[in-house]
Amino acid sequence: MVRPLLWLALLCAALAFSTCAAGLRLELTHVDAKENCTTKERMRRATERTHRRLASMAGGEASAPVHWNESQYIAEYLIGDPPQQAAAIIDTGSNLIWTQCSTCRAAGCFSQNLSFYDPSRSRTAKPVACNDTACALGSETRCARDNKACAVLTGYGAGVIGGVLGTEVFTFGQSENVSLAFGCITASRLTPGSLDGASGIIGLGRGKLSLPSQLGDNRFSYCLTPYFSDAANTSRLFVGASAGLSSGPPVTSVPFLKNPDVDPFDTFYYLPLTGITVGTAKLAVPAAAFDLREVAPAKWAGTLIDSGSPFTSLVDVAYQALRDELVRQLGASVVPPPAEAEGLDLCVGAAHGDTGKLVPPLVLHFGSGSGSGDGDVVVPPENYWAPVDDTTACLVVFSTGGPNSTLPLNETTIIGNYMQQDMQLLYDLQQGVLSIQPADCSSV
Repeated sequence: MVRPLLWLALLCAALAFSTCAAGLRLELTHVDAKENCTTKERMRRATERTHRRLASMAGGEASAPVHWNESQYIAEYLIGDPPQQAAAIIDTGSNLIWTQCSTCRAAGCFSQNLSFYDPSRSRTAKPVACNDTACALGSETRCARDNKACAVLTGYGAGVIGGVLGTEVFTFGQSENVSLAFGCITASRLTPGSLDGASGIIGLGRGKLSLPSQLGDNRFSYCLTPYFSDAANTSRLFVGASAGLSSGPPVTSVPFLKNPDVDPFDTFYYLPLTGITVGTAKLAVPAAAFDLREVAPAKWAGTLIDSGSPFTSLVDVAYQALRDELVRQLGASVVPPPAEAEGLDLCVGAAHGDTGKLVPPLVLHFGSGSGSGDGDVVVPPENYWAPVDDTTACLVVFSTGGPNSTLPLNETTIIGNYMQQDMQLLYDLQQGVLSIQPADCSSV
């Protein structure tokens, strides 16, 4: 059997002028946009996802490596020959590409909107053997008990999945075809609704089984359209040569920190956050609160950016400082949270679209940054406040602390995708740099 990575190299050579040279382009749709949710429903669902993810991270031990994941953006694609439809969550916080298969055990898999992928119907489906190179590429895979097949076993905040590793032809967009190693999942124990009807996940993490790593591409970018926009605009993910930035708006480039060599912390994209400013007031938070550091044996905390987390979560000392400073600056504009704003504790009276007139922008300060912003990323009010009804907007930044929070979560800051709206983010893995540029993502 041709080894998966060699097969991929040969395929890329054959498609040099179509797929691999041009790169991949994936259309992303927000899960709530597909269901025509109202603003109030979107807010409730995103808040529930954030709290559910934080709660699942905070406690319990898993029998498999646990990666932090929560769903929001979905890419549709085709798998196999003849092609079968599938849809996946895009996640920078994990590596494995996987989809549920028709061989799922009875009542052992979650419901999804599309039919399960059936490898027996595909001419290009191939199993990966235990002694194959691909079976040793990550902590998500291992030899099965029979020492013949390559088993998949990995965990997320929402639960655990298991199955076998295989290779298959994937089609992204109109004509982009690539052969990838992926998990054919036959059993799962995930929180109901945690994947919002998707078939699986496409991992964009730093591991060798992620989509960029398998393609041999050292860069990818995405641009997320505003969450509460009435327009049904899709977001976009670019992998390879098609990944880049536009000319015009200023770019801030921030180096990625060197990852610890410990699973799952070797997967994440850690950034050197050093401080936060609200309006013109810099928060009195020590830079060490955001540092990447070992907080317990084999447990690391720091600041990471994550496409799979809805709202941003700060270490508690930073959250409390942010909240106190906003209360001081907003004064009489502060109103009690509406009854439906469960979990939100700072709100202002503002009509939909008027939040920016009351709330100051946020500035994230990064160390060793370069570019016109010199390491500073300006976050507009609309990217860290959200409407909860027609007359009220609330702060949608949370604390990772709390009575049930444990290490390393309570010492970790996570920059979620809501804060990344209308920003073009370019992950240059060869240079080890994240470039951030303001953008109108509906036109990218």
